[in-house]
Amino acid sequence: MTDTDVVIIGAGHNGLTCAAYLAMAGLRVKVVERRKVVGGAAVTEEFCPGFRNSVAAYTVSLLNPKIIADLKLHEHGLRIVERRAQNFLPAPDGSYLLTGEGRTRESVARLSERDAGRIDAFNRELQTIADVLRGLVLRSPPNLVEGFGLDTLREAFNALGTANILRGLALEQQRSLLDLFTRSAGDMLDDRFESDLVKALFGFDAIVGNYASPYAAGSAYVMLHHAFGEVNGKPGVWGHAIGGMGAITQAMAQAARAHGAEIQTDAGVREVIVERDRAAGVALDNGDTIRAPYVVSSVNPKLLYTRLVPADALPPPFLERIKTWRNGSGTFRINVALSALPSFAALPGDGDHLTAGIIIGPSLSYMDRAWLDARQYGWSRAPVIELLIPSTLDDTLSPPGQHVASLFCQHVAPQLPDGASWDDHRDEVTELMIATVDNYAPGFAASVIGRKALSPLDLERDFGLLGGDIFHGALTLNQLFSARPMLGHADYRGPLKGLYHCGAGAHPGGGVTGAPGHNAARVILRDHRGMFG
Repeated sequence: MTDTDVVIIGAGHNGLTCAAYLAMAGLRVKVVERRKVVGGAAVTEEFCPGFRNSVAAYTVSLLNPKIIADLKLHEHGLRIVERRAQNFLPAPDGSYLLTGEGRTRESVARLSERDAGRIDAFNRELQTIADVLRGLVLRSPPNLVEGFGLDTLREAFNALGTANILRGLALEQQRSLLDLFTRSAGDMLDDRFESDLVKALFGFDAIVGNYASPYAAGSAYVMLHHAFGEVNGKPGVWGHAIGGMGAITQAMAQAARAHGAEIQTDAGVREVIVERDRAAGVALDNGDTIRAPYVVSSVNPKLLYTRLVPADALPPPFLERIKTWRNGSGTFRINVALSALPSFAALPGDGDHLTAGIIIGPSLSYMDRAWLDARQYGWSRAPVIELLIPSTLDDTLSPPGQHVASLFCQHVAPQLPDGASWDDHRDEVTELMIATVDNYAPGFAASVIGRKALSPLDLERDFGLLGGDIFHGALTLNQLFSARPMLGHADYRGPLKGLYHCGAGAHPGGGVTGAPGHNAARVILRDHRGMFG
């Protein structure tokens, strides 16, 4: 006897996406969520009386347009607006870089005429490669299988399809793709540009959520990963969901419920039920059980297999390897309530630059030192910060005349050295982060009238982000594509029959994309039709 066809662990955006697609196909779907609200890390909450903000995930670009259309998210209330400027990078010497449509080349030219002549070509190169790779986002990567049979033939055809997509790149672009997968962003940017701020513009994307130096091998791929996005049909653009990131997951939940999916909050999973080498349901923390032939996990794969699946149910080599799955984003998140907008010394007063992603990290060497500091001391003495002020685009988040801001701060060690606890150092690091912004925008610290800080430990406890890892696993070459989460399991199927992965620990990885949920649903439906028809 089963209670439902599918039980999904976690009501984050990928779990909700998977639930909506499966329910649209006619399956009975139940989603169980440990927290009291749906959304996972993409939620909007009041953190100070009268002030609401996106608590963890904080900006929109990677959300796949096909998923927006298929789930009719706009009909369920989702509205995404573009930033009026894309990025603003102030420097200590009073210079700055401001990017966006009609702005970038002129702003770069004030820093370097040479770079102004090169930046458009570099952006086109990234976008050309990103355009081709977008064709891989909503399909399963080739999966390595043992033996010879129908699975082998299916994966051979899948590999041919993947190769056919990559044939869309010219030979020189394929060489660039190899560089992007293997080289450091820092080395590539040093080869192209001379201005520190121009290099920092791209270098920041290489370290977002990546606990590494911009000179670490493979960091160029993280830079490319952030070029996949688009907003309202415009590639490479970043935006804001009116109402915060929770508006995305609320719309997804409505779409899933509209097709009959059931979502239960305050329902943490204690264990995946395994019977006769097959996942058969879940046992909840409250003692209830939910039986289903398909168990789908949107949580970090290391969390799934080391805490929720009985160890004796797993092949020992699989369990030993998943224990080495690398997590850790080097991320510290702060939401602040502001009595007034900041005024930056490099560009004083109000303006479109305050709607941008404001990057405090004026050079690659600054970013490199931030990582080295965190490795040695536990946090950067001069941190890299992206400041967003979403209330400049959305007046639903704060009282009139006041504002909210997100601070996405790096680098901090996922685990502090010498056994120290983040609970003992959270306030100290929060003060440092706010003071860092104040160095570039005098008066910022005095304008902070409320705040909520999340250390890596808080991100793990509150959202299940192990080590504070926003990607559910580092985007390194050994944890990408056919190796995400492991060779032999890149097809969204786990090592037990009936167990599937639909979270960011599966291809194509992290960010608020919905793609892993979409892709997992397609695999589950294929298996279901093979079993029943």
